[in-house]
Amino acid sequence: MDKLESDRLLIRPISIIDAAFMLQLMNTPGWIGFIGDRNVKDRTAASNYILTRIIPSYHSNGFGLYLVLLKSKNIPIGICGLVKREGLDHPDLGFAVMPEYERQGYITEASKKILEFAEKQLQLPTIYGITTQSNIAAIRVLEKQGLSFQQTVQLPQNKNEFLLYAKALHKEDVAP
Repeated sequence: MDKLESDRLLIRPISIIDAAFMLQLMNTPGWIGFIGDRNVKDRTAASNYILTRIIPSYHSNGFGLYLVLLKSKNIPIGICGLVKREGLDHPDLGFAVMPEYERQGYITEASKKILEFAEKQLQLPTIYGITTQSNIAAIRVLEKQGLSFQQTVQLPQNKNEFLLYAKALHKEDVAP
């Protein structure tokens, strides 16, 4: 994917030049509270995270997490994309946004474009979304995109229990 565009947003692959932004985003209370502390405390660690955790997914899976920018100002506000997680049969929709851009519909808008990409370009049969029970904002985004609650799951190497949401992207497919 080169880039996606919506009315207000540009969505493009994350690169090493985005390390300063990723450092900020990964240390917001929302990221640490809902996604988890990845111990990214300086720009070098953010660069390494991009090089070892984000970029390889583009090559091995054909998708990954993408930078979400405000089209009008060309500034990054968050990330949105697809993550292939160990313990899940299908990719899941992942997202995070800077606190000052929460509750403005940006992630819902970005998620819609990512799901269109997943269905039309990637031809994925099903998309998952996982979140914690306390992340009401994430649950709302998933439900707005047509994902519905399936069950609680536990992922390998993670003691937390997650809510699993799913959406079949093709009429003949049935989510889990």
